[in-house]
Amino acid sequence: MTAPTTPRIPSASAPPDAPSFKVLGVRVNAIQIPGAIAQMEKWIAERQSCHFVAVTGMHGVTEAQHDPALKQILNSADLVVPDGMPIVWLGRHQGHPLKRRVYGPELMQTFCCETASKYRHFFYGGAPGVAPLIAQVLESKYGIDVVGHYSPPFRPLSAEEDETVISTINAARPDVLWIGLSTPKQERWMYEHRNKLLVPVMLGVGAAFDLNSGRSRQAPRWMREHGFEWLFRLLTEPRRLWKRYLIYGSEFACRVTLELLHLSKLD
Repeated sequence: MTAPTTPRIPSASAPPDAPSFKVLGVRVNAIQIPGAIAQMEKWIAERQSCHFVAVTGMHGVTEAQHDPALKQILNSADLVVPDGMPIVWLGRHQGHPLKRRVYGPELMQTFCCETASKYRHFFYGGAPGVAPLIAQVLESKYGIDVVGHYSPPFRPLSAEEDETVISTINAARPDVLWIGLSTPKQERWMYEHRNKLLVPVMLGVGAAFDLNSGRSRQAPRWMREHGFEWLFRLLTEPRRLWKRYLIYGSEFACRVTLELLHLSKLD
């Protein structure tokens, strides 16, 4: 088996109204939920191409330090929103007046609440049965127009299966495609499919499928707003998340400290 090669990915510029800053070489847009929703609606109205939004926190940035291809993918995203208080704090340190994180589950709920039946939604990802569940919950709660959902198996799709998924999504003509595959799988999926899908906007929101459907518990709001959500999630899912928060979290803190002390610099 040959080693995977780093894809050649064109760099993307941030939307004019969304300035950006760098965190360990990953571009993050200094944007809040209202701005992200406004940008999504702009893309839907224009319908010029498929745009993808990366909802990124400490985990995604740290994964990108080990995978140059992932870093390029994140830097090619049309919008990278700061889903994590450490990212928000670093943005503030660089002069951006960020008040809150762009929490993936909240972005999904707010968009659905504010736009209701205005747009067509498709849900892709989650464990078996989760995609139809989140679709049903959000349709019941906000009156959104659900045009499809699909929970892929826990294995790579064959070329034929993948083509079927693409055809199914395109035939449904969604305005927004919600992806719940977890980081970094969802970012790679969006990048690989962005030129094949006739969808104005797709977002990788990961755990939002489980959290917004009620399948998993959310941390209390005070923990989410003060940088302690990681502790809540670690205590509730230690086997699955110990590496993300204990190993990657420590690595992130070390790398950021070195960069802030000007002992290392990543472009």
